[in-house]
Amino acid sequence: MTDADLVIAGGTVVTAAGRRRANVVVAAGRIAHVGPQLPSAREVVDAAGLFVLPGGVDTHVHLMDPGSPEREDFPSGTAAAAASGVTTIIEHTHGHPVRTVADLMDKRDYLRDRSAVDFGLAAHAWPGQQGALAPLWEAGVSFFKLFTCTTHGVPGHDAAALLAHLEASALVDAVTLMHCEDESLTSEAEALLRREGRLDGGVVPQWRNRDAEVVAAAVAALLVRRSGARATLAHVSHPEVASYAARERASGARLAAEACPQYFLLREEEVLDLGALRKFTPPARARTDADEAEMWQLLRSGVLTHMSSDHAPSTLAQKADGDIWDVHFGLPGLDSTMSLLLDAVARGQLSLEDVARVYAENPARQYGLSPVKGRIAAGADADILLVDMSAQRTLANEDVLSKARWTPYHGRAVRGAVVRTYLRGQLIAEQGRALRGDSGRFLPGAGSPERVRHAAG
Repeated sequence: MTDADLVIAGGTVVTAAGRRRANVVVAAGRIAHVGPQLPSAREVVDAAGLFVLPGGVDTHVHLMDPGSPEREDFPSGTAAAAASGVTTIIEHTHGHPVRTVADLMDKRDYLRDRSAVDFGLAAHAWPGQQGALAPLWEAGVSFFKLFTCTTHGVPGHDAAALLAHLEASALVDAVTLMHCEDESLTSEAEALLRREGRLDGGVVPQWRNRDAEVVAAAVAALLVRRSGARATLAHVSHPEVASYAARERASGARLAAEACPQYFLLREEEVLDLGALRKFTPPARARTDADEAEMWQLLRSGVLTHMSSDHAPSTLAQKADGDIWDVHFGLPGLDSTMSLLLDAVARGQLSLEDVARVYAENPARQYGLSPVKGRIAAGADADILLVDMSAQRTLANEDVLSKARWTPYHGRAVRGAVVRTYLRGQLIAEQGRALRGDSGRFLPGAGSPERVRHAAG
């Protein structure tokens, strides 16, 4: 074997298929070899006692840049990603949506040298504008974000508009990420709550209620199967929604189901005391430890196919600026998601193989980033994490790198930590500190001819 740029030696390499002691050899930004060989290299890192995982692939991220950079921007958000162990994101911004090829090109140009990690960009689907879909897919978007209810200023799709979109997307084999809440049910609930003059945190789960999510998700899952499209149910909040995804998938639907930590670890009643700090949608549904355990089981079994953060931060000041109806939806999550998954391993809820599967391999595969991203295997980008499962720490607001500067998990003790993050063989973060801010590259989506060139190196 020829000389290498980097060898990560003596660690335990973890993939979705298992683990083994092996050396990881890196040359020209790609993994050249995983196995016993130990060639000479410009740098050799002793990983004895550490686990070697693929870099995280977080496919549901909002960095508000351009649009609302006072909430979050690419430099701060991707620094949080790198430090936490995420090496690839797919981003979309509701406040400045990508709707045309020109929008995509402008955003791509704007973000040059502003990202610490590699990134794809998603577009927003507008009802009745299926004609924009094929050109955007060919131009390189990673997926289309679609709402079934008007949210964040983006108009919702009713069933007819949803079916038209899915049929058009099936023609080019594009992927859609579907936010599922039934607008007739949320609108009726909102009208009633406003008539009652309600301003307490309890309006959130009553407004964005379980029935609204179940109805929209059941219809969407059915239409994905009937259209032959590829899609993902976004942020599945409870087991009943997951059951519809499983049912339609068993009948042939090409349908993934996305999980997020907030639907495992946060409790529905927290919004009563914390108000805007628990305003996100769909809201937290778990009420008991048994609810949490069932969600972890669905993730282990593959009913929930992958994990994302749905990182959508606001600062504490922004969360306090207005009543419960007016303040921004969303939570910060890039800083914490990998830590929470590693802690789930320490608590016996997941294995490290599950973490590699749900936060690297599966999301990379769902959105056309595989085989270059999400794997520790010859030919893949050398996006590599060194993980110390003996480490212990407490998640704290003061450690958050996102512009939010707070976390809903403040004070939570966790075990397991990412001690080094490599992007294409470059060290970009160490011990919770981001070291590089401009290493990230744009990743063209699966429909782009440019994607083929990227995959070939």
